Amino acid sequence: MTSTSSATLRARIAVIDVLRGLVMLIMLFDHVRETVFLHHQVSDPMDAASVDPALFFTRLAAHVCAPMFVFLTGLSAWLYAHPAAGSRSASGFLFKRGLLLVLLELVFVNFAWSGAFPPAVLYLQVIWVIGLAMMALAVLHRLPLKVLALLGVAIIAGQHLLTGLRAEEGSFAYYLLTVLLQRGYLVADGVMKIKVSYPLLPWIGVIVLGYAAGPLYARSRAPEGRRRLLLALGAGSLLLLGLLRGFNIYGETLPWVAGDTALRTVMSVLNFTKYPPSLDFLLFTLGLGLLGLAWLESVDNGFTRACATFGGAPMFYYLLHLYLLLVIGITLTAVLGANHGTRYGVEHVWQVWLIALALMPVLYFPCRAFANYKRTSQRAWVRYF
Repeated sequence: MTSTSSATLRARIAVIDVLRGLVMLIMLFDHVRETVFLHHQVSDPMDAASVDPALFFTRLAAHVCAPMFVFLTGLSAWLYAHPAAGSRSASGFLFKRGLLLVLLELVFVNFAWSGAFPPAVLYLQVIWVIGLAMMALAVLHRLPLKVLALLGVAIIAGQHLLTGLRAEEGSFAYYLLTVLLQRGYLVADGVMKIKVSYPLLPWIGVIVLGYAAGPLYARSRAPEGRRRLLLALGAGSLLLLGLLRGFNIYGETLPWVAGDTALRTVMSVLNFTKYPPSLDFLLFTLGLGLLGLAWLESVDNGFTRACATFGGAPMFYYLLHLYLLLVIGITLTAVLGANHGTRYGVEHVWQVWLIALALMPVLYFPCRAFANYKRTSQRAWVRYF
């Protein structure tokens, strides 16, 4: 293999870690917000008429994180199933890693958010839903890729046909709807409540689409052809979003309305539903993500290499940053005092941004050490992180 083809091969795979690392860094801003700016809470969906624009757009940027992380999980699963030498079954790996993620959510992630075990409310959030989506993909990935692509589109686009479904609380149908499509409590009373924050069904659609996109990163695929297709898919997603959202046709439960100012109107247009992710939400986030994949493949600098380091150790980073924020929140409250209820909080959004930027180099070095260990270690458990 020539040096040129080696560089092409590295760029082909590295861009996945670059984008994954980038969205993880964007996620840091939102999680810092939840640590030191929670007293300025944003509603779900965000109230474009009243939320401070700086806070609104900080939250909006974070919307890209979960969809692209799930999409790239599916894409990485295809790469795992199609190594350099032939192919291999991904079922066992996907199921076991998915189960591990569910267990991590139930124990370590919930403790990191609450600082208590057991917590008063057990939240089933993004790591839980990624785990279940991986377990679903362990079964579904055996279908032909065209069928998977159609299935993913049908789930994402067709979910709105099911939003009117209702079931009696406490019935099997109620629990099924809560897990799959309707955010709510599985257990609403007692010592520990259990709440589904991320309904599963649309995320299965996203991970399936990610897997179906895997052949874009096959070794036989020409880089220019891949970039053109990614650009077309990303631009097509945003154009379709413009049509559906512009005329309030379909794909979003919350129609946009004209605001007091042009900025408030734009905020209303961009005010998508995340829980569960609407069609418009996913057209917006995945469209931007596909354009990002196309662009980042031709970019190589210190920042993208740092992003690739974070993206090469995603679960390690996720747990590390949550526990670091837990320690920071406890320390600030102990040292500076609780100035907002039982917590310490900052007063301005720019302070949230500054704290997030300051934490990035703190997180970088342990992530780099773990990523290096992950590349050289022969231990089986390492690949699950």
